[in-house]
Amino acid sequence: MLALNEPETSAQAAVGSSTRGLRLALRLFALRSLAGTRILRCVNKGLVLELAGAFLRLGCVSFGGPIAHLGYLRSEFVERRKWLDDAHFADLVALCQFLPGPASSQLVFALGMQRAGLLGALVASLCFTLPSALLMLGFAFGLAHTPDLAAAGWLHGLKLAAVAVVAQAVWGLGKKLCQGRARASLCLASAALLLTVPGVVTQLAVIALGGLVGFVRFRDTVELSSQAAASPRRSLAATAALLTFLGLLIALPALATATGSREVAYFDSFYRSGSLVFGGGHVVLPLLRAELVPRGWLSDDQFLAGYAAAQALPGPMFAFSAYLGAAMKPGPASWLNGLWCLLGLFLPGWLLIAGALPFWQRLRSLRWAQATLSGANAAVVGVLLAALYNPIVSESVRGPHDVGAALLAFALLEIWKAPPWLVVAASAAAGQWLLGG
Repeated sequence: MLALNEPETSAQAAVGSSTRGLRLALRLFALRSLAGTRILRCVNKGLVLELAGAFLRLGCVSFGGPIAHLGYLRSEFVERRKWLDDAHFADLVALCQFLPGPASSQLVFALGMQRAGLLGALVASLCFTLPSALLMLGFAFGLAHTPDLAAAGWLHGLKLAAVAVVAQAVWGLGKKLCQGRARASLCLASAALLLTVPGVVTQLAVIALGGLVGFVRFRDTVELSSQAAASPRRSLAATAALLTFLGLLIALPALATATGSREVAYFDSFYRSGSLVFGGGHVVLPLLRAELVPRGWLSDDQFLAGYAAAQALPGPMFAFSAYLGAAMKPGPASWLNGLWCLLGLFLPGWLLIAGALPFWQRLRSLRWAQATLSGANAAVVGVLLAALYNPIVSESVRGPHDVGAALLAFALLEIWKAPPWLVVAASAAAGQWLLGG
């Protein structure tokens, strides 16, 4: 019996040894996979936290409106952090200028998406918008009745800081994107046309004409981008975002009528305003007034008081919607309606940039598209140059003292490489205590 059982025992031992080896290998593989997953999670968590810190700080110091925001964003992510180069930055600016919605807020969303995906885009947008949104909610609780902010010296100092920030952005972008006579001429011609015939239609036409000139002039000499094309999964997600945008634009009015819900009507009004506005945050104001005041949801005095307060705040002008939503529905839960209206105004711009960005990246890998973008980028610099004069300089500089203060702020930014937040704080102090408002 013992002799007969010996082969079976040996076979069992061999099988047991193989099984233990297989189990050990599986455990090692599982541990390596778990470690890799944890490392990936830590990397993603680190990127998201980095985005949150950077955009929250920018949301606290980005005074001066959407054009100035482009300067702050370029200073932070092109010059300081080097997340992208000037050409890529200008490409994103051109895309955001073409789409409806707030260009600077869409640029924030695009930068966050390229850095850390959809979660990064949402975190960047939330952190950039949160400071001004909270302040606007505060105005809705009573701060709208403060004295006229237009006469405040510190606000005048902030406007002069915006002059320096925009001037630095134009200077830096011009050096990188307007090299050669052809691009420089295209930039200056675009600025001259916009100053002569101002308006959103002219702005879009200038960028389109710049792209056409670039296609004809630079298609044989332009350098191809190394940007990877969008994956099929991203293209599918982008298509879903665009379909969601259109679906809400069509369905919300019908849903508001069918349900009779005031909350749905609020969301519909803000969503349609955000979907149809071109040219930045200030352009949405007449659309919102036409939606809210005639219906009796707000008085003209309430609307204009909130608009005056918004001029003194950092971050996107669209955060004005938080004040409007809270003021339309006073009470302990008014802040919820403020956030609801804030989402309604921002959502179409987010859906559009999420839907267009992957296809935009694919176009950047084609020679004819790169040539078109080269011309469009030069025209974008012209658009910023025109905006530097009107409205930035024309509404901020009152005399020689203001010119000197703006030049000093520009020198601190461009020559001494001072951080923008420090220049903003110093300009506000100078406006309050030295310039006399």
